[in-house]
Amino acid sequence: MSLAGPQLATRQALFDFIVEELGVREALDTCRIRPVRIALQNQRDDLLAFAGVLDEKLAAIAQRANVSDELVRAACVLHRKPRTSPAYWQGWGRLRARLGGQFHAVFAAVSEAMAHTPRSSALVENLNSRLRNYFTLRRHLGAPYLDLLRFFLNHRRFVRSRRAERQGKSPCELMTGRDHPHWLTMLGLGALQPRQA
Repeated sequence: MSLAGPQLATRQALFDFIVEELGVREALDTCRIRPVRIALQNQRDDLLAFAGVLDEKLAAIAQRANVSDELVRAACVLHRKPRTSPAYWQGWGRLRARLGGQFHAVFAAVSEAMAHTPRSSALVENLNSRLRNYFTLRRHLGAPYLDLLRFFLNHRRFVRSRRAERQGKSPCELMTGRDHPHWLTMLGLGALQPRQA
């Protein structure tokens, strides 16, 4: 499931192996193992969709740089190791020796491709972690509350982000490229007053 990893076919084979092993052990605790096995089995293609997208990007990098797919994949897998580890720098040195003068361009292109390939499970986990706090209110407030929550989450600006370009922007602003007023103002509650010192 890691972004830096083998190609899609290998990931699918490993995923199927895990599902098969769960099937073998299902009789040990049917109530707990069976739902997990079935969920994994049914969601395999969705969970691994990011790997197919990454494979296409890495193949395009290999073609542009006129190097083998294997070397580009090695640059991808190198991202799994922490930069502080000796294994990272040993792999870095071996890869640099094999790629020669193209190393830096290929490595930068792979880093960029990986940075712009979101994993679906990571996106879902992020969304679930943001929504979990609000779901307890749903029973008390009903369906209209969900529309308000959707509006709030789409128009509330990020206070902090790992990416500098997202800081101070809402998801709506990031998607459309256009600024909008504060979400309370958009709901018709009037313009926000500046804080008194």
